[in-house]
Amino acid sequence: MYTSHEDIGYDFEDDPKDKKTLKPHPNIDGGWAWMMVLSSFFVHILIMGSQMALGVLNVEWLEEFHQSRGLTAWVSSLSMGITLIVGPFIGLFINTCGCRQTAIIGGLVNSLGWVLSAYAANVHYLFITFGVAAGLGSGMAYLPAVVMVGRYFQKRRALAQGLSTTGTGFGTFLMTVLLKYLCAEYGWRNAMLIQGAVSLNLCVCGALMRPLSPGRNPNDPGEKDLRVLPAHSTESVKSAGQQGRTEEKDGGPGNEETLGDLQAQECPDRAGHRKNMWALRILKTVSWLTMRVRKGFEDWYSGYFGTASLFTNRMFVAFIFWALFAYSSFVIPFIHLPEIVNLYNLSEQNDIFPLTSIIAIVHIFGKVILGVIADLPCISVWNVFLLANFTLVLSIFFLPLMHTYAGLAVICALIGFSSGYFSLMPVVTEDLVGIEHLANAYGIIICANGISALLGPPFAGWIYDITQKYDFSFYICGLLYMIGILFLLIQPCIRIIEQSRRKYMDGAHV
Repeated sequence: MYTSHEDIGYDFEDDPKDKKTLKPHPNIDGGWAWMMVLSSFFVHILIMGSQMALGVLNVEWLEEFHQSRGLTAWVSSLSMGITLIVGPFIGLFINTCGCRQTAIIGGLVNSLGWVLSAYAANVHYLFITFGVAAGLGSGMAYLPAVVMVGRYFQKRRALAQGLSTTGTGFGTFLMTVLLKYLCAEYGWRNAMLIQGAVSLNLCVCGALMRPLSPGRNPNDPGEKDLRVLPAHSTESVKSAGQQGRTEEKDGGPGNEETLGDLQAQECPDRAGHRKNMWALRILKTVSWLTMRVRKGFEDWYSGYFGTASLFTNRMFVAFIFWALFAYSSFVIPFIHLPEIVNLYNLSEQNDIFPLTSIIAIVHIFGKVILGVIADLPCISVWNVFLLANFTLVLSIFFLPLMHTYAGLAVICALIGFSSGYFSLMPVVTEDLVGIEHLANAYGIIICANGISALLGPPFAGWIYDITQKYDFSFYICGLLYMIGILFLLIQPCIRIIEQSRRKYMDGAHV
């Protein structure tokens, strides 16, 4: 995702931009590459799965703090939104520190956010500990998982990404059941403590993200200096030790005092030499780190702020507009469905098989089936993508009309299946901007999805506070979503009209 397609298939440093050789790596499309898929799969379970199950905790927070639904929903939406919004900025950490270190730090920050949230005294405290801290940690662990799968796969990259992202559906089902059980048995505070401990497994997933190149780059002058210094200091110690042994061998019992005087004179010089060498080593280490941070920042800046040409593509701009409204229609049901079920007095049936779990399970099959259909030679990816979007919009419009568990279950199944178009988004983005701009363009689309996830749930809660119904929030979000789809449909028509007009003008001039 944050890696140029030119680099795929070659040895890599921990720094993703430093190529060691142009020799194909044996782990590409096999070997340790499948461990990357497994690691990314569990990252999706722990991060995206737990976020889609936050509706369970949202009900607990409403009962605990007695705040409005719009204000309380900000906790979940902040965590979801920040995870995606920080995507372009986490690229700076990846360029500087590498994917492994970024993911491990993200796992620690995410776990800390869960643990600190267990001691929340009010909703505003959760904004910082859970919304910002846990969301930032999730973003730092999530993006390296996507990036590393792309680096390790070339021929089967679509299959690998599809398998790893199915962790979202499995995670939503598992985390919903887990959080409901923990909240019922131990209370929501202890549940968050336990979930914080579970989130430490993100560090294990990060540790599996080893770079393709097993060692450091010997052509890096900073690395050379860091290796030479210890060798030089070791030789100094050895030569001093050999000199001492020679004097000890040549000197007899009568020369002990002379030997002692010589050693006493050499000790201050040797200590001063060691101190200078340590100072030099520290200076060289700081210089190397400064150069690496500077290089990482330059790569990140040129990769994101040097893409102004993308915004001259009106179809891509329309795609961004679509992304701003699309993701909220998928997120809102996960956050507010548990409370909607309570309002309809369907809690007993929902406890047997939660509606959010239905969305999660069918979502898995939707990704696989839509991906297979889109790969057929006689099928257009765009047609599959747009048809899935229309199905999701209709499901959002019909959701408020269903007041029985069976009706809601059918609509949730349609939402889960049609939202499987997420697996087609990289392909659609590539069709719009080309392979050379895919990484930066997809990062912008994910950021737009993050803004949608950030604003959607609080908006639905705010509408409920005003109208005492969730119905209008689904209608409004569905309407905005439909406008975004219409923008995608209008742009090709405008392009055809402009091309026809240009041909007509050229013919008239001739």
